[in-house]
Amino acid sequence: MSRFTVTDLPLAGLKLVERQNLGDSRGFLSRMFCADELAPVGWEKPIAQINLTMTARQGTVRGMHFQRPPHAEMKLVNCLRGAVFDVAVDLRRDSPTFLRWHAQELSAENRRSLLIPEGFAHGFQALTDDCELLYFHSMPYASGSEGALNSQDPALDISWPLEITEMSDRDRGHSFLTSQFTGLTP
Repeated sequence: MSRFTVTDLPLAGLKLVERQNLGDSRGFLSRMFCADELAPVGWEKPIAQINLTMTARQGTVRGMHFQRPPHAEMKLVNCLRGAVFDVAVDLRRDSPTFLRWHAQELSAENRRSLLIPEGFAHGFQALTDDCELLYFHSMPYASGSEGALNSQDPALDISWPLEITEMSDRDRGHSFLTSQFTGLTP
C-alpha cells in the first residue's frame, strides 16, 4: 500500500505529494519520505540534508533560493505547523516553462508536500503565524553555488496572496532578472 498520492503539476518534474496518515484513537503515523515510493516520480538520490525552518509571522516571504550545478538539488518541502503558499519557479534554460511559477498551499492539515526538481527556485509566504517547514534535500548546501531571485521581481509576477509583512534584507536585496540571466543547465 502506497503512503503517498503523487500528482504531476503544470511545470514538468514538479510534483504534489499527499501523505496518507494511518491512525486510530491514539493518533497517527505519517510517512514523510520513502526512497522506494518516490524514485518512480523522480527522487533518485539519497537524502543529503534535512532542514527545519520556523517562520514566526503571517505574511513573511522567504526565497526565492536555488543551488547552481553541480550542487543543484531536489527538495521535498513539508509543512508541519501552520500553512504556507509554497512557490517553485522553473529556471531550466531549455524548459518550455522557463521562468514560470507554480504555487501550492501546504499545511499541517492538508498533509501536502511539494517535490521540487533540480533547476527550480523555491520560496514561500507564511499564511499563518508560527509556520514550520521540514525540507529534505538531495545535496548538501554549498554556499558557492547559491543563487536567488527577487520574490517581488515583476518579470516573475508572483501573486503573493497576502501583503508582504516581512522579508530578510538579504532576500529583499536580490537583483531583478536581466537579459543576462539565461537559466540553469544540468
